[in-house]
Amino acid sequence: MATLDPQISENPVQQATKAHRPVIRQLDDSAINRIAAGEVVERPASAVKELVENAIDAGATRITVEIADGGKTLIRVIDNGCGMTPEDLPLALSRHATSKIDGSDLLNIHTFGFRGEALPSLGAVGRLTITSRAEGHDAAQIRVAGGHLEPVKPAALRQGTIVELRDLFFATPARLKFMRTDRAETQAISDTVKRLAMAEPAVGFTLRDVSGGGEGRVSFRADPMSGDLFDALHGRLAHVIGREFAENALKIDATREGIRLYGYAALPTYSRGAAVTQFLFVNTRPVKDKMLTGALRAAYMDFLSRDRHPAAALFIDCDPTLVDVNVHPAKSEVRFRDPGLARGLIVSSLRHALAEAGHRASSTVAGATLGAMRPEQPTATGAPRVYQMDRPSLGARNSSYAAQAPGQPPAPSYPAPPSAEPAGFAEFSGAYSGRLVEDAAVEPEAHPVEDLPLGAARGQVHENYIIAQTRDGMVIVDQHAAHERLVYEKLKHQMAENGVATQGLLIPEIVELSDGDCARLLDVADDLAKFGLGIEAFGGSAVAVRETPAILGEVNAEAMIRDILDELADQGESQLVQARLEAILSRVACHGSIRSGRRMRGEEMNALLREMEATPHSGQCNHGRPTYVELKLADIERLFGRS
Repeated sequence: MATLDPQISENPVQQATKAHRPVIRQLDDSAINRIAAGEVVERPASAVKELVENAIDAGATRITVEIADGGKTLIRVIDNGCGMTPEDLPLALSRHATSKIDGSDLLNIHTFGFRGEALPSLGAVGRLTITSRAEGHDAAQIRVAGGHLEPVKPAALRQGTIVELRDLFFATPARLKFMRTDRAETQAISDTVKRLAMAEPAVGFTLRDVSGGGEGRVSFRADPMSGDLFDALHGRLAHVIGREFAENALKIDATREGIRLYGYAALPTYSRGAAVTQFLFVNTRPVKDKMLTGALRAAYMDFLSRDRHPAAALFIDCDPTLVDVNVHPAKSEVRFRDPGLARGLIVSSLRHALAEAGHRASSTVAGATLGAMRPEQPTATGAPRVYQMDRPSLGARNSSYAAQAPGQPPAPSYPAPPSAEPAGFAEFSGAYSGRLVEDAAVEPEAHPVEDLPLGAARGQVHENYIIAQTRDGMVIVDQHAAHERLVYEKLKHQMAENGVATQGLLIPEIVELSDGDCARLLDVADDLAKFGLGIEAFGGSAVAVRETPAILGEVNAEAMIRDILDELADQGESQLVQARLEAILSRVACHGSIRSGRRMRGEEMNALLREMEATPHSGQCNHGRPTYVELKLADIERLFGRS
């Protein structure tokens, strides 16, 4: 009797699969370092970031960065930090070897670096040379190229460390194809150094381009700043971002539940067309975090249109255990234990600072106004024209004013127009676009009106612009934009005091959602109810919309609910309903404010100026445009060659 073969024959597909079954292998150190370099070192700017952060962690007070060809052929970082001993150099080039943590607690991190991946990764893809000297030890040097380590040898160095990286990505030529132009890479390196310079005002930074050899050209230099935290930070921001930002920035300093927020945020009228002037730091670490950026945007939501972006440099300091920095290979993102706390602190602190700024507007508005005027051209030699002008004495000015005072007959130096009236400052006829305002006969005040921030109204031109005189200049006010903001702020105050009127739906609208979206929406139901949107669970994963804000009129409830969910998924918080309510209030304020073309009496103009001084955010309209321009007397005199 024949016996059956216990082995079952395999079909051709099974045989091919068995022949090509993936085999698990242990990669060698060189391959591991090249893979790590792909995560950590994306471009030359990434290498500069890692090396400069190492220098800061080493306690350096002066750091020099030298680059050539956009960092592709040379990156050299020189610091005066604590240095390394000859015994430490080989260990520094080993993966996951670091002096910054002991490995027992990965949440209690107080330094920029902690993984110990940067140096071995750079040595795997480029030609790396480290020369260092620690106090009490001789200087030493070590080289590594493409992952091949050379022995340590003696070197000459007085203090600190010099890290030189040449021919980045020579060991991985495919990466070179993704490099951008030298100019673009140089700009990225400059941005990286500037961000670190803002994070460490007490450290001096120098960036030098040595392309072509020689000493090169210094493209950025920031000397160490002294003084207290805010003085040093203000000086460094003025140097890095610009003097205009520093002049138009508000000081921010607030603490909530162990998290401190400090820094400077610009006025809404100092806005930008892109988010290029937004710098965020967590425990002095520069980060690009979507949640923090969204909080900054939300704080300015009521002051800027969608195409304008705020400018700010904000620092969050907290216990390292409250934030996880080990969530991104380049450590550019963080995760807070309580993200709502950090977001709320940013929004409330910035709004409080903007409210305290009152009617203040950016000085760049006046600068742009003066720039639009055309002063007289200089002489052929290039020097400005010099006029022989004697400034009149106080007595001469008083005599001149008395001669021109209202009620005095005009001097018959030229024929008066037929329509002119005997009074010196009578209101012009309708053919004129400007009117002068007579001073009302009032009791003398302890403080002249000109001493007030927006001064005293002196006239109205084109039935839209109020001209006011201050102690040291003049103010031009857009009467419609200014009054629109005042009405808008009153409407918001009334809504906050009285609540949002709601309209109940005769038939509640049922919206079917996924389980996750339903839970996420019900978590914020109480917040939505404050703005007049009433929702409740309707069994399963559906919600019932029972009330909507009355001021919005007829509402597509399902579309609104899904838009709110999109915001919750993107930012962790939704302000859609509030934004829509405020948009309605803004339109109401626009229609209820003083219209362009209306003539105003002197007392009305002055009342508008006084109300602007007392109302927060009156320096910009509801769309972020300035409501007034202030020109200093010195600038006006310069236009007429009196300086």
